[in-house]
Amino acid sequence: MIITKTPFRMSFFGGGTDMESFFREYGGAVLSTTFDKYCYVNVRHLPRFFDYSTELSYAKTERVTSVDDIQHPAIRNAMKFLDMHQIRLTYEADLPARSGLGTSSSFAVGMLNAFYCLKGKYADKKKLADEAIYLEREMCQEAGGWQDQIAAAFGGMNRIEFNKDGTYDVRPIIIHPDRKKQLNDNLLMFFTGFTRFSSDMQKANAIGYAEKIKQLQQMYALVDDAEAILEDKYSDLDDFGRLLDITWKLKRQTGGAITTNSIDAIYERGIVAGALGGKLLGAGGGGFLVFYVTPDKKESVMEAMKDLLHVPFKFEDGGTKVIHYSPESYEPKEE
Repeated sequence: MIITKTPFRMSFFGGGTDMESFFREYGGAVLSTTFDKYCYVNVRHLPRFFDYSTELSYAKTERVTSVDDIQHPAIRNAMKFLDMHQIRLTYEADLPARSGLGTSSSFAVGMLNAFYCLKGKYADKKKLADEAIYLEREMCQEAGGWQDQIAAAFGGMNRIEFNKDGTYDVRPIIIHPDRKKQLNDNLLMFFTGFTRFSSDMQKANAIGYAEKIKQLQQMYALVDDAEAILEDKYSDLDDFGRLLDITWKLKRQTGGAITTNSIDAIYERGIVAGALGGKLLGAGGGGFLVFYVTPDKKESVMEAMKDLLHVPFKFEDGGTKVIHYSPESYEPKEE
């Protein structure tokens, strides 16, 4: 039996520039972090006593005799990709799916990690990220960028640079632990209650893409500014919060599905209550809002958001990992 634990990610700057259609022409970068909310993938070979050969448990339960009959596209394609047969897979998570935290990509990374482990093979973080990108973007044909899979695999607070030749580099943010803790303490995250499919949002936001290049280039430039603020111990950390407000206003211009009147109203409540800035996490349409709030304004912002679920969190640095490994003897059942 194998159990993997894979973190969710929080993207601060550069979202949208990780789309291959953008960075292959202009370059791109995101500044993001993973945090201590995870998805868990439990995989083992299915005992041979059943009249079905594969059992899957996620938001629904599937029991099939052929991999081709699996309804979940990521599981079906991953099993084909790695030639997996006769397994039992269970998925569970600390936070809901379709909420803007890269949940589907964290699942893809964690599942591939578990599959390799079950086969007795080691896959490093880059291999897992690359193959999760291939799984979601090519095999499943889901619209979206590359940042989620990379963040889930590597973990930590990073600048992920996307190069015109189709490669990427993961560069950890060099920040003093006290400053990093202060940033963590100044961020408040709330669940809006709205969930959606990221790939659907990406398709909707792709309409009129050429007109949004200017905004995406400005969002790309903000990654440099934000990185400089974090790494310079003499700079005002509150400027990070002010930049979040700028990047959110730019992001709102890059797609009609980014925001809604309800989300705009929630965001405005937070700003009026004293938040210096914030943004909706993910491709848009719902999920989680994060605000940058100085200590003296926390009580006021918490009061303004009292009808929403506050989700405390701490940054994490581990990325995907195997947390349980029990070898098993397995002889394939004859088909």
